[in-house]
Amino acid sequence: MRIAALIVAAGRGTRAGGEIAKQWQKLAGARVIDHTLAAFSTHPQVARIVLVLHPDEMHRAAAFEAQGVIVVPGGRERADSVRLGLRACGDASHVLIHDAARPCVSAPVIDAVIAALKTSPAAAPGLPVTDALWRGEDGQVSGTEDRSHLFAAQTPQGFDLAKISAAHAAHDGPAADDVAVARAAGIPVAITPGSADNLKITHGADFARAARILERQMDIRTGNGFDVHAFGPGDHVTLCGVDIAHDQGLVGHSDADVGLHTITDAIYGALARGDIGQHFPPSDPQWKGARSDIFLRHAAGLVRDLGFTLTHVDCTLICEQPKIGPHAQAMREQVAAILELDADRVSVKATTSERLGFTGRGEGIACMATATLVKP
Repeated sequence: MRIAALIVAAGRGTRAGGEIAKQWQKLAGARVIDHTLAAFSTHPQVARIVLVLHPDEMHRAAAFEAQGVIVVPGGRERADSVRLGLRACGDASHVLIHDAARPCVSAPVIDAVIAALKTSPAAAPGLPVTDALWRGEDGQVSGTEDRSHLFAAQTPQGFDLAKISAAHAAHDGPAADDVAVARAAGIPVAITPGSADNLKITHGADFARAARILERQMDIRTGNGFDVHAFGPGDHVTLCGVDIAHDQGLVGHSDADVGLHTITDAIYGALARGDIGQHFPPSDPQWKGARSDIFLRHAAGLVRDLGFTLTHVDCTLICEQPKIGPHAQAMREQVAAILELDADRVSVKATTSERLGFTGRGEGIACMATATLVKP
C-alpha cells in the first residue's frame, strides 16, 4: 500500500473572520496549514503529499515545494479541486483526502483510516452523534430526530485511488464530501473512530479551541546555550552575523561569532543533539575561519528534518565593549534571515557584568541563548 495525502486548501474561509483565509492564519505558533501538513509529513505511512491551493495563492507554492510537497491549483468548487489533486497523486495506490482547516488531526485517527483501507475500498472517521437532535421552525422546536445511527463526518477520508478517481470523474453535481461521491458510485465506505479534537475551523471562536488542543498535543522543547570567546588581535568582532568595528577581535577556530555559536548550541540542546563541537570539531581544519552562519543553518536544517518548528530565539550578549545597542536590530534581522524566521521571533539584547569577572575586565565576550521548538 502506497499512500498519498491530498490536502484541500483552495477555499477562501471567510466565515472564520480575519483579513486572510483561515488556512493562512496563525495558530499556536504556526499557520493552520502548517499544523495540518505536519500531521501527514511526519506520518510514517504517508509517502507523498499533494496540496491544492486557490489559483490566487499559487505564489505560495515554492515554499511548500521546497519541503517536498506537490502543489497544484484548485478549481471553482471543492470537487473540482479534489479531482485536480487526485491527478497529482502519481503512483500511490490509496489516498487520504483531508481538509486543511482540520489542523488537530491526530496520528491515531489517520492510523485507523489506513488500517481500514486494507480490507475496504474506502474508509472515513466519524463521531457518533450523542446529543439529542431537534427540528426547528420559527425559533421553536418542531420535532426530534432519531440519532441512533447518525455520525458526524470527519477527514481524512481514505480511498483506493483508482476507484475514487473514477468516481469523481463520473460525478456530476454537488456533494457534501468525498464519501458522498464514493457512495454515489456504489463504493462501500467503512466508518473508523473519529476524535472530538479533530475539529474543523469554521468560525472565529474555533481558533481558541484548536490552540488549546494543539498545545496539549504538541512536543514543546526549550534548549539553552552558553559560550565564551576571548579578545585577541584584530580590528573588528563578528556578533550574530554582524561585523562591528573594535580595537580587538575575538579568538576562535572559526570566525568566533559568540552569538551565533550560542544560538546554535541552544538549538542542538533543544533537539538533544549534542553541541556545536560534536557537529563541527575544532580539530577539523576545514572549519578554520569559517563563517558561523554555516553552523546555525545546519542546526536549523536539523530542526526541519526532525519535524520541529523553531518558534523563538532569545540571545543575550555579555560584555563591556563594544556597545551592542546600536547594532541589535541588524543582528536580529541577520539571525532571522539565517533561520528563516520573522524578526519579531528573534531577540538580541546585551548586558554587562558590572565590571566584574573576565567580561568586566574586558578580556572577552560571553553569551547566553534560549531556543524554543515545537512539533505538532
